[in-house]
Amino acid sequence: MTQHPRLMSPLKLRDETLRNRIVFGGHTANMSDQGMPGPRFGKYLLERALGGAAMIVAEPVPVHRTGVLTRGNFLHSDDAVIPAFRTITDEVKAAGAVIVQQLYHVGAHGDSDLSFAPHWSPSGGPSYHDSDGSHAMTEAEIEELLQAHVAAAVRAKAAGFQGVEVWAAYHSLLDQFWTPWSNQRTDRWGGSLENRTRFSRELIERVRRACGENFIVGLAISYSTSYEVTLQAEALCEIVDLHDRTGHVDYVTVGSGSYLEFEAIIPPFTHAEKLTTPLTAQLKSLLKHAVVTSEAGVRTPENGEAILASGLADLVSIVRGQIADPHLARKVAEGRASDVRGCISCNQMCWGRRSRDYWISCLINPSAGRESEWGGDRFLSSPQPKDVLVVGAGPAGLEAARVAAERGHRVEIVEAAQVVGGQFRLAGMQPRRGQILELMDWYERQFERLGVRLRLNTFLDRDEVAAHPADVVVIATGSLPDETGFQRWVPGEASLPGIETGGVWSPEAVLRREARLGDVVVVFDEGGNWRGVGTAWALAEQGKKVAIVTPEPLVGKELSRTAADGVVRRRLGALGVRMLAEHRLVRWHGNGVTVRSFLTGEEEVIAASALVMATTNRAFDPFPEVVPGKVLHRIGDCAAPRLGAYAFHEGRKVGLAL
Repeated sequence: MTQHPRLMSPLKLRDETLRNRIVFGGHTANMSDQGMPGPRFGKYLLERALGGAAMIVAEPVPVHRTGVLTRGNFLHSDDAVIPAFRTITDEVKAAGAVIVQQLYHVGAHGDSDLSFAPHWSPSGGPSYHDSDGSHAMTEAEIEELLQAHVAAAVRAKAAGFQGVEVWAAYHSLLDQFWTPWSNQRTDRWGGSLENRTRFSRELIERVRRACGENFIVGLAISYSTSYEVTLQAEALCEIVDLHDRTGHVDYVTVGSGSYLEFEAIIPPFTHAEKLTTPLTAQLKSLLKHAVVTSEAGVRTPENGEAILASGLADLVSIVRGQIADPHLARKVAEGRASDVRGCISCNQMCWGRRSRDYWISCLINPSAGRESEWGGDRFLSSPQPKDVLVVGAGPAGLEAARVAAERGHRVEIVEAAQVVGGQFRLAGMQPRRGQILELMDWYERQFERLGVRLRLNTFLDRDEVAAHPADVVVIATGSLPDETGFQRWVPGEASLPGIETGGVWSPEAVLRREARLGDVVVVFDEGGNWRGVGTAWALAEQGKKVAIVTPEPLVGKELSRTAADGVVRRRLGALGVRMLAEHRLVRWHGNGVTVRSFLTGEEEVIAASALVMATTNRAFDPFPEVVPGKVLHRIGDCAAPRLGAYAFHEGRKVGLAL
């Protein structure tokens, strides 16, 4: 019996019945092959349908040449996509899910590098995606875009989609028409509320006429309070109510953020959960026809059940949660919610890869985007089960042990520390990162379920590995901090002058509470990611006076991929942390550090009782290349120190290969 009865209850939309209230909402997976939907995208969606999602909103398709935003967008205005999409929709529907396609145009916020076209907008405002301006549409061009939306909807129906979701979120084209700040037209498309909503109402009415009464039509909007010029709750309610009265809109999905508040669109762990319920609650009490979907920060089944039980929405869109665990809905239906692998809201491989224009994946579920190659998150039994020893219980070792056991191998994992997780567990001790610790608990539950033998406080030497009865040994011993103080942007110096004085620590030592720091700390952050920035944040939260020094042009440079850099800089600023960009360390004095600007060459001594060096780690592999009688696999940081995503990836890969 499920403990989430509201989440598992059915809901009818037009002629379709959703088997539960969980939506895999629209997002840019960026998986097209030369603009065509292929196996990578198809199997990605199918895995979530097999996993029990009730409705899948396929990646937004640009409706016009002026709306292309990513390299991986599907072809606009081209019937060639129809048979390729038909293959995908047939499989998804056969798996029990309803599938609709999101249609979008970003208006002013295009990407000329990809579209090679002017951005069309209501009034020619600036892009908040890049530094370009946009083209104020003529009446004829407005009509062209209306026709383009309808043609895209007709194409979607021909491809087997059961509906479309019209995109008016994030200050996109429709939102630009709605918003007085970005719609300064004086003709019938601007001014009054009726005029500003004319484009969207006309668009939806034409889609309804062209696609029929049994075709689902959704509307996607977003809620952002950071800027007064964007539409606030009262205005959005008025606009959505106007569309609801037509009877053409079947559901309204409410996301968060906008191009003016980008970090809230895919909110990282720095944000609260259930971000849109203040607006969804108002809409649910107002609308007479359309049902309401809450999106953004609906991370877990518990989030979803709470939202529905409180009457705050009718549906929940769990996107990253189902990227992390595509079988979330099925596990909930089977009463196994504790087996759901919870998203850690890191954004590293979903938004992080998309921001670099790659197809998306997931840090803790590396099968995401590789379903057509790896078979998704379902595991075939090995024809020849083996005895497997995994040495090291960091991310790589944990995932290798779990996947090997899922495939029927007999697995033992040993760890020198008293807890699992390695450096990844230490990351979970930074502010607001407790979701990582939840993931460590999940692995231990999976080991118990799968019969994996876990031995903690156990260090194996070469002879013990050689004597172990396992056929296969997976070395996942991780990496250690570099204790020389070497700075990669000062390659001519093998070590930091003065490091022998003492008082220099690694982030790992700080988070393990082994470091004796005093009250004033300088953090040197070479990587621009959470290892340095998160440690500085943790120290500042403890009340220490902190300065963070980086050779990069801004603090948290690598975090910009995840949309978390601005959030954390604001938090550091509020805590009084001093931030010095484009600086190197010259010498540690024991009671302070000399820094030098890369821009001017000027030097400054910063008084400090301790120095924390977040520099590149060194691989730790205590075993020889060959152990007689054993098949060895080296994965994760012991092969080369990298970010956690690659450790999980190699753990999954070796587990599948055994």
